Amino acid sequence: MIKVGIAGASGYTGLELIRLLVNHPEVELTVLTSETYKGKSVADVFPSLNGIIDIELQPFDSETLKACDVVFLALPHTTAMDKLPQLIESDCKVIDLSADYRLQDADAYPEWYSLTHTHPELLSKIVYGLPELHREKIKGAQAVANPGCYPTSVILALAPLMKTDWVNLDSIISDSKSGVSGAGRKPSMASQFSEANEGVSPYGLAGHRHTPEMEQELSGLAGNPIKISFSPHLIPMSRGMLSTVYIDLKKKLSDDDLIEHYQKFYNDEFFVRVLSKDRFANTHSVAGSNFCDIGIKVDTRVDRLVITSALDNLVKGASGQAIQNMNIMLGFEEKISLQSPAIFP
Repeated sequence: MIKVGIAGASGYTGLELIRLLVNHPEVELTVLTSETYKGKSVADVFPSLNGIIDIELQPFDSETLKACDVVFLALPHTTAMDKLPQLIESDCKVIDLSADYRLQDADAYPEWYSLTHTHPELLSKIVYGLPELHREKIKGAQAVANPGCYPTSVILALAPLMKTDWVNLDSIISDSKSGVSGAGRKPSMASQFSEANEGVSPYGLAGHRHTPEMEQELSGLAGNPIKISFSPHLIPMSRGMLSTVYIDLKKKLSDDDLIEHYQKFYNDEFFVRVLSKDRFANTHSVAGSNFCDIGIKVDTRVDRLVITSALDNLVKGASGQAIQNMNIMLGFEEKISLQSPAIFP
């Protein structure tokens, strides 16, 4: 059995890791950390785990975690920056769910995260963990930077187009909406019920921190610098994410042409489902699952392609994708513990 530790086990992504990993036949959860709830049982913090798992939460200790074969860092952004280097001194594999090692350019961190990266020498060594694009690199990695939820939805929506001459790469716009759990479990004004309920609100316009992550990966695929216009919104539901992506066409293409192209591109990708003609991505169809659904429509009046991309921000957008990465890193079947369909209705 593979011994697994989760740092930050009392957050939403930590809980989701536990929920999915308790059914993994090759895994034993051995260390769960939480600074807020140290000394308490994880089942006391999350009653949904009663009768399933009873492990005492403890403070972060790198020496304790180094005894694990795999460590998930489910910590707030900037918190994992100095912890990951401590862990990779040993043989354990690390999957970091924060943004601390996603960007390869150290100069991007002062601009987008208002800090200087403390370990820039590691940025080129940490693999960006989007399996559909980087599976071979993930297989041999000791540490993986798990992608953000917004970038996963947008990059998967656009990846099949980046090496074609069908689209204007300077015209990308993404209008994205996320459930409130994307803001994390710590209380904030924006996530309070009376603030979020019955309203949809944009935030981070023209400056959201996930923008350089998308541009980095899309530029790598295209072989040229790509910039996008990204507009995120908070929508009053617990979980789920929908990105509607717009890109101008340079040639006449039909819905059937593009659907066939996308289906070929993702033919071997179990967790990406390209929808049939006139069907569009819906968060209901992916809730609680590790799937990303993609729907396509050509707006012939303006020669523009509209791509809809839906996923669960806590699963394919975070913890499920992290487990997918773990399975690849350890040579397990990629779908283990992740094959459940969405919860519907």
